[in-house]
Amino acid sequence: MMPGMRTAPTVTPADYIRSHIRTVPDWPAPGVLFRDITPLLANPRVFRVLIDQFVHRYFDVQPSAIAGLDARGFIIGAVVAYELNIGFVPIRKKGKLPFTTVAETYELEYGSATVELHTDAVKPGDRVVLIDDLIATGGTMMAGRRLLERLGAEVIEGAAIVDLPELGGSRRLRESGLALHTLVDFAGH
Repeated sequence: MMPGMRTAPTVTPADYIRSHIRTVPDWPAPGVLFRDITPLLANPRVFRVLIDQFVHRYFDVQPSAIAGLDARGFIIGAVVAYELNIGFVPIRKKGKLPFTTVAETYELEYGSATVELHTDAVKPGDRVVLIDDLIATGGTMMAGRRLLERLGAEVIEGAAIVDLPELGGSRRLRESGLALHTLVDFAGH
């Protein structure tokens, strides 16, 4: 380096991604800090860094498909599947898929929800990466995993942009035997 020149500080991809996630206080309820990924999607450079983190991770793993959880998991999952030249499998909220489905109901903080998957979306022996935007309690990802496994697929890893570790979802998913990869975590929820 030449005398008097300074190097730019090194920013990790995780720090870069984290710096573009907006925190919205008291949404959808008082006391909740909502982690909004839409700024990541709006900035093409940040979006590419985000997608590249997943593509580079799964390029040599060669999954059969990427499954995305309704709805933000569709955005990330579809682009990753495209870049890996593999299929994309949507796991939707109940009543949104037009063909024969299998369903899985799971508990939420206040009530329950159901997700569905087409019965022909995967086949026995498929190796699938399951993607969502965020892991809170882990219920949606666990339900998606059960659907995929019910049809004979192997979920080789669950992946998300954000982990909210204080809500315990990532711990529960790992304890269930699911390998898990997240890019950033936030204390609090």
